[in-house]
Amino acid sequence: MTHSQDTVTDPRQEGDFSGPRQVIELGVTRYTLLGTAHVSAQSADDVRRLIGSGEFDAVAIELCDSRHQNLSDPDALGKQDLFEIFRQGKAGMVAASLALGAFQQRVAEQSGIEPGAEMRAALEEARRHELPLLLIDRDVGITLKRIYHNVPWWQRMSLFTGLLGSVLSRQEIKPEEIERLKEGDVLESTFNEFAAESESLYIPLITERDSYMVMRLAEQAPPGRYRNVLVVIGAGHMKGMAERFSEPLPASPREEREKLEVTPPPSKLWRALPWVITALVLTGFAIGFSRNTELGWQLVGEWFLINGVLSGLATLAALAHPVTVLATMVAAPLTSLNPTIGAGFVAAGVELWMRKPKVRDFSTLRHDVTELKGWWRNRVSRTLLVFLFATLGSAAGTWIAGFRIAGALFGN
Repeated sequence: MTHSQDTVTDPRQEGDFSGPRQVIELGVTRYTLLGTAHVSAQSADDVRRLIGSGEFDAVAIELCDSRHQNLSDPDALGKQDLFEIFRQGKAGMVAASLALGAFQQRVAEQSGIEPGAEMRAALEEARRHELPLLLIDRDVGITLKRIYHNVPWWQRMSLFTGLLGSVLSRQEIKPEEIERLKEGDVLESTFNEFAAESESLYIPLITERDSYMVMRLAEQAPPGRYRNVLVVIGAGHMKGMAERFSEPLPASPREEREKLEVTPPPSKLWRALPWVITALVLTGFAIGFSRNTELGWQLVGEWFLINGVLSGLATLAALAHPVTVLATMVAAPLTSLNPTIGAGFVAAGVELWMRKPKVRDFSTLRHDVTELKGWWRNRVSRTLLVFLFATLGSAAGTWIAGFRIAGALFGN
């Protein structure tokens, strides 16, 4: 098996291509890596011309299944069963996807160029020329989870606030941000500020994905299956993928790829924490009643009042239906003592029951979330806010009420 990594220039089209190209030869198969700019009409033209040349018998693109679905059907996210999203604990991930999509839409509006145009061109041209389409990138949800687990705990909040700030700000997007998007996708651009200085962030965001995409190619287009595969990737991945290709491919690419899909489970301490808190609160109630009945009922009352009020105010801030607010106020003190169900789940369920999203909400979802007020105006995104706010309100109420109980029992 031979390796060749010379940069290839087609003399018939000298100067016509905006992005770099590199050819990797493994046996009888050539992998032509095309480095594209994610915010560039020229890159989309490059893709169309190359696929239309007839040189390739397969096309691989830097997309995962979920992003491919969103690109093929922009309304796909809005068609999901919201109740199932909450039940499966995916509300935070869906909200992050919407936020990233909002940033992407702002880029399109301010630059006049739709990010991801070259990927859409690859989809359309591969379909038109009836070529196999290979999706080689790692699922964006897995990447976000591995980023979360890989960075130090103190950096996680800054990442979260940086994400919110970048996607919800109504300021003009700076030229340098547009330039960063020419090297990487919207996910990479959002975290670029941190990735440049943090190896723990750079590895899951860039390095792992370089290796992952090579493993996917080795699985879906192993040497000998196709003659020439066009690999459409962001220019920022060119160097890393070429270096990984220079090493011998593993005997089992699937095993190597699956290792990069593993998301570390929560620590035993983190899983046990809700049960520990429940045990401590119930113990506090028992101690209070053992001293005197009045103290016991005082502690129970304060628990319900603090937890219920904070959760209710949080859902009120999300502009939830009045019935949702009342239901959350009643449910939060109880769900806080039952780690198997959260106040956010109850709040979102009641909100869906009281204000079922309409067809219009799904069709305008991606446009509405480009504005801060649109998150509250659209029933789909507002229900997500109700879930998230109720969860945060209940968590705050649990800690504040818990410390209040401890102070009443042991403060004197």
